[in-house]
Amino acid sequence: MMSEQTYPRPSVLVVGGGYGGINAAKALDDVAEVTLVDPTEAFTHNVAAWRALVEPEWLDRIFFPYERLLRRGRFVRDRVVAADGHEVTLGSGERLRPDYLVLATGSTYPFPAKVDEPDLGTARDRLRAAHAVLRDAGRVLLVGAGPSGLELAGEIKAYFPEKHVTIADAAPEILPGPYAPELREELHRQLDKLGVELRLGSRLELPTADPATRAAISVRTGDGDELAADVWYRCFGVSPTTGYLRGALAGARDERGYLRVDGQLRVDGQQRVFAIGDMADADLNMAGRASMQGQLIAANIRALITGEGEPADYQPMPPVIVVPLGPEGGAGQMPDGVKGPEAVAGIKGRNMLVEMYSALFDAGPGRN
Repeated sequence: MMSEQTYPRPSVLVVGGGYGGINAAKALDDVAEVTLVDPTEAFTHNVAAWRALVEPEWLDRIFFPYERLLRRGRFVRDRVVAADGHEVTLGSGERLRPDYLVLATGSTYPFPAKVDEPDLGTARDRLRAAHAVLRDAGRVLLVGAGPSGLELAGEIKAYFPEKHVTIADAAPEILPGPYAPELREELHRQLDKLGVELRLGSRLELPTADPATRAAISVRTGDGDELAADVWYRCFGVSPTTGYLRGALAGARDERGYLRVDGQLRVDGQQRVFAIGDMADADLNMAGRASMQGQLIAANIRALITGEGEPADYQPMPPVIVVPLGPEGGAGQMPDGVKGPEAVAGIKGRNMLVEMYSALFDAGPGRN
């Protein structure tokens, strides 16, 4: 690597401290003047949010203060209210004109799969309150049979095996997407063994009560059946966070609200503006893919700064997914085939990848 004195340190602004944003900011900290902007106090390891819901001891393991991420760069706790490709305006009124802009504001998703409270204490308190609601509920309704709903069902049955858990979805099958039938068969087998009830293939009127709150839930399916529960969770509804974009950046959104990017993850029509993770149209909305994109654009920006190497194209990942059903259960699809509970527990289920992110947040005062 070239020494720091042989090239200027340009400014890089990373908007959003999710999986893609933290990886990009961390990887550029040594070659650029990095500013990370996020309205919350700490990164939430959302991959483990369901685990923290069922086992509150995990609340001490899923939050990482942003002040611990960068050794040289700075963290600004603020919200971006406008970005047009040339200038970024913060809620405080501060205006930034970086040499490189990385958009990584991700997506919204219903609580408690994602926690967006601005301060750490409030986030923990809200999750503790949600745990108390779940603990006292005898019947649980999960609307959505994708990976989020399946994981939550597995977590609840692992820690509260006596609870009656129902997964309902209008789709005729669990886990939509380009996955092998053997994967669904293995998940079906384990869900049946856990005693999870599946109600698929019939539309469902959503409960009027707020998700994750104690209420007498009674809803009907399109077939006329009644589903009753003491609490329900919305396990669907990803929406890209792009409403702050203006000008050419706003015009680069597709009909779903995602930013169109090229092979190097540059926003359509832009040379030094990149978009990664759930807000971009490069790949599926998954934390692992956002992390890989953050690392790729960091390597590309590093090449542009140092003059060493050539920017590379992002290669969308093949159909790979790991679906834990509690710490010791679950199934996954890897490049070499479908994996069962033992492999899934080792890859993700037991530790929920916490060590990986703990190692990333190794800078700043108060580190463990």
